Amino acid sequence: LVRLLAAVCAVGLLGGLVVGVWFLELVSGGIFNQSGSVFYRISPENSLLEIQLGKLPTWLPVCYERWNSSLGTLVCRQLGYLRLTKHKGVNLTDIGPNYTDGFIQITSEQKSSLENMWQFSYRLPQISSWVVYAGIVTRSSAKTAQHAGYAVEKIIYNKNYNHRTHDSDIALMKLRTPFNFSDTIRPICLPQHDYDLPGGTQCWISGWGYTQPDGDGDRVIPIISTKKCNSSCMYNGEITARMLCAGYTEGKVDACQGDSGGPLVCQDDSVWRLVGVVSWGTGCAEPNHPGVYTKVAKFLGWIYEMIEVNSIFKFYSGQ
Repeated sequence: LVRLLAAVCAVGLLGGLVVGVWFLELVSGGIFNQSGSVFYRISPENSLLEIQLGKLPTWLPVCYERWNSSLGTLVCRQLGYLRLTKHKGVNLTDIGPNYTDGFIQITSEQKSSLENMWQFSYRLPQISSWVVYAGIVTRSSAKTAQHAGYAVEKIIYNKNYNHRTHDSDIALMKLRTPFNFSDTIRPICLPQHDYDLPGGTQCWISGWGYTQPDGDGDRVIPIISTKKCNSSCMYNGEITARMLCAGYTEGKVDACQGDSGGPLVCQDDSVWRLVGVVSWGTGCAEPNHPGVYTKVAKFLGWIYEMIEVNSIFKFYSGQ
């Protein structure tokens, strides 16, 4: 029994010695893998694991841009692990819109926000870089416009916005200086509180987004009733009371990526009203998937409150 225990201890010591030598070699210089084509080492400069492929003279950090699962498996086995643990994917819809002023959203679904470049504005990371133009019909003409544009002072988000359902998808921009209106540049009217258009009402969309699969930057589309848009053949209950749908059942014409924030306008007794704001949809002009818009009439109270709270001129009792 004593001899058996001594033999076991000797084997353990020998194994520990081998592992120790292996580790020292890894740290000090590099280990040549069994295939004879890959070296490994711990970088003496930054202590990062590096590899050398074949006869290449340079050492590359693990997970460099041409890295693949086979190399990952080799490295893991050299380090004493039996397999490479990896995840094929993550639920990207869990990423909230809390980065770069709230405009970043990644989704693994076909349904997506149509946000890209807003109507009449250049999308830049910092609000101080935003400039609003009016009366510009092409993006290139903004460079030669007589007016330098209007700087944006503040973006006012709706605190109830849901980045998964796109409910309450609306925001306001406060400009540093007021607009100069003219015969060709006029403000559009807001709808009434109870403004509700019947299905089939013809309205206009416009924007600077993608023009595929259909061409021009402005088109006429009909309003689709919420009941029909919420049916199982369309959006199957995803349309809330603060959304509205517009487009054709067969597709053809629709807002597309890059049009988000753009207007859906309808004419009511010779008065143009901002009925909707481009929000989201499934693809562009796909059959049975019309564009979905934020219903402006449902946010009039919030709009007026934000204008009052953020107004330059505030009046207080007794002053």
